Amino acid sequence: MSSNYTLYGSYASYYTAKVRSYLRKKGIPFVERLPSDPVFRSEVRPASKTHRIPQVRTPEGRIVQDSIAIIDYLETRFEAMPALPKTPKQGVFVRLMELLASEGLVALAWKHRWLFPENETFIKLDFGRSFRPQGSNAELLKYGQLITDRMTSYGLPESTAAVRSELDAQYLSLLVLFEAHLEQYPYFLGGQPTQADYSIMGAMHAHLGRDPAGLRMMQDHAPRTFRWVENMLLPEVQAPEFYDVDIALLGNDELPETAIKILEFLAVNFAEPFYRGARAFEAAIIAAGSNADSLISQDVDQPILEAVLIDDRGQEIAHRTSVYAEWVSQRSRIFFQQLSREDQDSVLAALSCEALTRLLTEPVSHALERIDQRFVLRKVSL
Repeated sequence: MSSNYTLYGSYASYYTAKVRSYLRKKGIPFVERLPSDPVFRSEVRPASKTHRIPQVRTPEGRIVQDSIAIIDYLETRFEAMPALPKTPKQGVFVRLMELLASEGLVALAWKHRWLFPENETFIKLDFGRSFRPQGSNAELLKYGQLITDRMTSYGLPESTAAVRSELDAQYLSLLVLFEAHLEQYPYFLGGQPTQADYSIMGAMHAHLGRDPAGLRMMQDHAPRTFRWVENMLLPEVQAPEFYDVDIALLGNDELPETAIKILEFLAVNFAEPFYRGARAFEAAIIAAGSNADSLISQDVDQPILEAVLIDDRGQEIAHRTSVYAEWVSQRSRIFFQQLSREDQDSVLAALSCEALTRLLTEPVSHALERIDQRFVLRKVSL
């Protein structure tokens, strides 16, 4: 049995980018293999019962699937330079970034990938290489088209000049905030990366930092961000631009104002579906009469619940909850709601943003636990 971990994923994969960066920065010995690897098809997929990437095979042969689950598992084995701080403000910040910089920002990254014509050839060839690495360009385009058809079948707005301009404006606003932060800090919380940094790598590397349209804008307008992405792909933790910054989190549970502004931007633009999802999830569970320890779905690993009516600031709306998104959302809410009242007040004072307050304070009555790629309900009282 190899002493290395094996990461199964691809460079075009949003979620693989998060795990690859984590493994390198944590100094965890690993090799990377594509989904076309015969071992992935013959052993890994049957063991995990899912085709989704990334998946990690441990030296003992255990298979772990999902970027968050992988990092959670490895954090118990590699405790140095923790990805998930335990202090109140930094702990909440990182878990909110885990949600909003990954599950929220994917909305921008996804559209920016598929709605810009200049991305099309690169994306098809890149996806094709994941399944036929030594194939001809014609073969890569053939396989890439199959992946493209599947990805775009989930639904996209029409690609118009106005839509693309709006996406570019939103992306540029984020880059401006990121540039301001990187003038002072190598990572979100000081001299070491955390889950906040790993979480945003899905968007900033796999999509916006490699696809031609996104990469062009990053290089033209955000050289510090481009350099940060490069650094996040290296095993060295201390970047040469910040050679005199200790490899450590900021002391006294400090949150840089520049990092807070990035989180607030993400909240204003992307938090609403998670707040509504939390309310709709509770309503759907109650309506279904589901009990604690019951399985959400035996057949589907990331189910979408039936639409239910919820009240959102006095307006009745119908909303369908992504159970996976609610699971990620609960991680920040449970962490926050288990803090003392004094610590909660301190966090809310630091993150003085209505969208974040609404999200953090939405109660969790039925916690989700992910077991073997399925979601199980747990009754909680916070």
